Amino acid sequence: MDIDGGAGDAEESTRQVQVRFVTKLKPPYRAPPASISIPANLTRFGLSALVNNLLQSANADWKPEPFDFLIDGELVRMSLEEFLLAKGISAEKVLEIEYIKAVAPRKQEEPSLHDDWVSAVDGSDDGYILTGCYDGLGRIWRSAGVCTHILDGHSGPVTSVCVLKPKASESVVDRIVGTASKDRTLRLWKFGAEELLDQPKKIRAFKILRGHTAAVQSIAAEPSGDMVCSGSWDCSINLWNGNASDTESGLVSVKKRKKDGEDEEPQSEGEALSTLVGHTQCVSSVTWPQRETIYSASWDHSIRRWDVETGKDSLSIFCGKVINCLDIGGESSALIAAGGSDPVLRIWDPRKPGTLSPIFQFSSHNSWISSCKWHHKSWFHLVSASYDGKVMLWDLRTAWPLAVLDTHKDKVLCADWWKDDNVISGGADSKLCISSGISVQ
Repeated sequence: MDIDGGAGDAEESTRQVQVRFVTKLKPPYRAPPASISIPANLTRFGLSALVNNLLQSANADWKPEPFDFLIDGELVRMSLEEFLLAKGISAEKVLEIEYIKAVAPRKQEEPSLHDDWVSAVDGSDDGYILTGCYDGLGRIWRSAGVCTHILDGHSGPVTSVCVLKPKASESVVDRIVGTASKDRTLRLWKFGAEELLDQPKKIRAFKILRGHTAAVQSIAAEPSGDMVCSGSWDCSINLWNGNASDTESGLVSVKKRKKDGEDEEPQSEGEALSTLVGHTQCVSSVTWPQRETIYSASWDHSIRRWDVETGKDSLSIFCGKVINCLDIGGESSALIAAGGSDPVLRIWDPRKPGTLSPIFQFSSHNSWISSCKWHHKSWFHLVSASYDGKVMLWDLRTAWPLAVLDTHKDKVLCADWWKDDNVISGGADSKLCISSGISVQ
């Protein structure tokens, strides 16, 4: 695990700069506000050691931890001297340096083993992790190595998974999740969130959604959980009712079937409520950040924003590359992050008129990017996964990754955040990996 690529300058320098360390962190993380004189050749590692010494001098019980440093809103990834020169900042005045907790995992949990490639993961519910696997099964994990439910029913690999938010009118112990598969169907599942199980419990889907004519590649839930959308190799995006009730229109009830002499719960089949048409190749990723808006990415090199009510696309971005993954977040939950068939993670701001060029491009991966996810509480942080076997943590305030996680031994196929301070990822090594203790401010 590499926290960052910076290295200290080994040469001695007598040049000094006057600095004042400031922070938004609460006590006991606050260093004395007085300005001090420090060597200009210090990098972030030397600065971190210095701040830890200041904190330890005020608190004998202080345990050192890594910090990152911001000057004029930009993370320092070189020596102070080099940074000031590159940015044209005068070293004659007192330099204000803000310090934050370094965003890097403190711990790697034991991998959770699957029987095949882990192709999809969703960590949006703090109570569990949802995974999809090429063995055709979905799985619910309470924690590392603890699988409580197995979602059994697909006849092909599970390609995408999503958590549907529980509605206030429903019992809080019930959770609903969705899965998409190469078998051309989506399935919705219900399970007890508080069930205490000694071994994994197999459950059947309560609803099967049919309508795509090719493999389904992506599923996403509308914020309230009332609906889901799906992207497919048939180039279309379908919208579906996500309610647990089987009384709504467009459903055909399937009779109960017997298993081990006992009646099982009935399944119902749903038809698409509407279809969004416009992409000319596989719709590889969909996301539904606001009730009225869906975003999609495609192998036709485009990202589109759709108006749910009219079914029309209101924005098209073409980047000249196959796009694998897409997420919306960052500042005001408005930035578009996407990755695909080159090693570049691109960020667009659709609010800026007259330009559809990326505002950021991060190029530390060396193969296809398979997944990208914004941290839902931060304007700056996101995670990416790649076929190069790496998971990277990013901050928009620097061009270098904050951390490089190399816990997988093969292609990484999916990644997400969990409980705010964990990164979860799955890959072709059949493992779900959890990197914990990540301090995102």
